[in-house]
Amino acid sequence: MINFFFGRAIAGLGLLIAALSPQAHAQSSARTVTLVVPFAAGGGTDTVARLIGERMSRTLGQTVIIENVVGGGSTLANDRVARSAPDGTTILINHVALLAAPSLFTNLRYDTKTAFEAVGLVNNAPMVLIGRKSIPGAGPKDFVDWIKAQRDKANFAHGGLGTNSHLCAVMMGNVLGFKPTVAAYRGSAPAISDLLAGQIDLLWDQVTNALPQIQAGTLHGIAITSPERLEQLKDVPTTAELGMPEVSYSMWHGLYVAKGTSRETIGALNSALRAALADPTLLEKLKQLGTLPFPENELTPEAHARLFASDLTRVAKLVESSGIKASEAK
Repeated sequence: MINFFFGRAIAGLGLLIAALSPQAHAQSSARTVTLVVPFAAGGGTDTVARLIGERMSRTLGQTVIIENVVGGGSTLANDRVARSAPDGTTILINHVALLAAPSLFTNLRYDTKTAFEAVGLVNNAPMVLIGRKSIPGAGPKDFVDWIKAQRDKANFAHGGLGTNSHLCAVMMGNVLGFKPTVAAYRGSAPAISDLLAGQIDLLWDQVTNALPQIQAGTLHGIAITSPERLEQLKDVPTTAELGMPEVSYSMWHGLYVAKGTSRETIGALNSALRAALADPTLLEKLKQLGTLPFPENELTPEAHARLFASDLTRVAKLVESSGIKASEAK
């Protein structure tokens, strides 16, 4: 009798779970996914986030919203995701700012090496050196000769300590044998405004931001960090062509979730990212912005984790060579 009633109870429980499972699954699938962007709306990272977020939502069957968490050299956004529930509903998109933070700031509330799980690499864009229109010379080689002659008198704008724009200026100074004079800006837009006004000399920026000004002829395109010239910027030589192959950093974005997120969830997010990056319309938009996805064999979470680890070490050495002392993030 006991076995009979126990069996009936188990069977009933199984039917109840089966009945509730679709509802529970639907509720889970209906949850909103938040894609956290550490920079202001309208910038390069925000643009890429919105492009992939819209398409990832189709595969996930969930709404993907963009949340701009600006401040602290991206550390506020990083911390927001590091402390989120490890369930895949809060995702970080970031670039070198995530890698540079532990070398720049003393008050991080997360461990960059261990706080995140890599989801996948998004896009890879070379950096381009642009200069004010009044820099003397007839072309890129003349502009580089002018920089060599000016040495630390030439001033470089950058979007924050440890950003790609700052690290490329440090690289260039290391190669040419001087410590560059740098001026911090709150993003590319105000720096480009001052370049246009002739109030600052140079800026290393991602192609996404600099392309319109170079094509319009309002700023000089001087050098690009890609292995070959870009189709959209055929008149801008590579750093290798100008004798500076060591200046070779690219702007790459990756997606991250909190440590402890399950392999299954990371796999689902990676699949949604891959589907987004395979969209022909998205590919064309990225190409127009001067950036492209990584090759297919580099789109796995494992490949992302390897690049993250190697660049974390590389960026730390660059920050050290710049002479910057870590301080509190604000």
